[in-house]
Amino acid sequence: MELDQIRTAISDTDQQLLGLLAKRRALALAVAEAKLSQNKPIRDQKREQELLLSLIEQGKPLGLDAQYVTRIYHVIIEDSVLQQQAKVQGQLNGEHTPAVRVAFLGGQGSYSYWATQKYFTRRAERIIELGCDSFNDIVKAVETGHADYAVLPIENTSSGSINEVYDLLQHTRLSIVGELTHPIEHCLLGLPGTDLSKVRQVCSHPQVIAQCSQFLLGLTNVKIEYCESSSAAFAKVKALQDPTIIAIGGEEGGKLYGLEVLTRELANQKQNVSRFIVVARKPVQVAKAIPAKTTFIMYTGQQPGALVEALLVLKQHGISMSKLESRPIPGNPWEEMFYVDVSANLNDYAMTRALEELNNLTKFVKVLGCYPSDEVTPTEIQA
Repeated sequence: MELDQIRTAISDTDQQLLGLLAKRRALALAVAEAKLSQNKPIRDQKREQELLLSLIEQGKPLGLDAQYVTRIYHVIIEDSVLQQQAKVQGQLNGEHTPAVRVAFLGGQGSYSYWATQKYFTRRAERIIELGCDSFNDIVKAVETGHADYAVLPIENTSSGSINEVYDLLQHTRLSIVGELTHPIEHCLLGLPGTDLSKVRQVCSHPQVIAQCSQFLLGLTNVKIEYCESSSAAFAKVKALQDPTIIAIGGEEGGKLYGLEVLTRELANQKQNVSRFIVVARKPVQVAKAIPAKTTFIMYTGQQPGALVEALLVLKQHGISMSKLESRPIPGNPWEEMFYVDVSANLNDYAMTRALEELNNLTKFVKVLGCYPSDEVTPTEIQA
């Protein structure tokens, strides 16, 4: 076969694969309906393990090694689980609507834009995008009814927690109704033909700059320019048409503005992932078939051992804590508020009792939301 014929055959095969993936996704949603009617949990890791073992055996005579098959099906299984969770949640809370208005940081091409697409594609037929210039504007858009939801980055594996978002959660009446993690792949992007040795200015959001600090330290005679978002940095480079000015952001976002990749993998950590939360005016109920998270804040006071006593309440009720973040209380020097994420449904008896005890033990407790967990741990195969 000639090269063009081989490429045509590959394209035909890829098209068939896409059709089969779409068919499998539809079947996964049908499984969700069946599980819901039988009151079964969405995830069945014993079944997943059996499936993977069977697929590995089927792949051997086809020349497909176990690692290759496992890696592909971990992605497929994760998608199936998240699709099923979204369907069940949609039925329980009436979340599936023709269109949703979502506020997020920046414009088309920002990391928050892609996170918004990723989360709501499973939940709505159409997304009405409301790009904002600040986290405060995002929250206000939902509080005032101009948006139905907001997507906010809350932490990153390279730069840590985003304190401004934590502080906003303390004062808003909005509830956390969802979460997602999204891989962040930072690139240097510039106008076509940009010579990296002649660059004199790098633009991006402060969080992006912080996540790439080690790389930027290696640049000489280069000014750092902070922008409202990575998409705002893309727009600036495009508007100025100056090859000495470049941006840091995602490759796909940069393409929307006609920019080319100059360098990849800029983040301080190789595995650079951001966690986003989704907030709305009303809380949601999380189906018992779905793993849930509850986020709350508490003020323990300054007496010795107060925090330890509060955390022991969670331990005594068998509640696993996944996050503990402290933030200063404005107007109260040296005093702190604690943000806590736990793996528990707000309607579980253990969680209800724990909150009752914390209310009696601490000076202040506020639940920020109970929502489906987005963490789909890959199923391990026993040797």
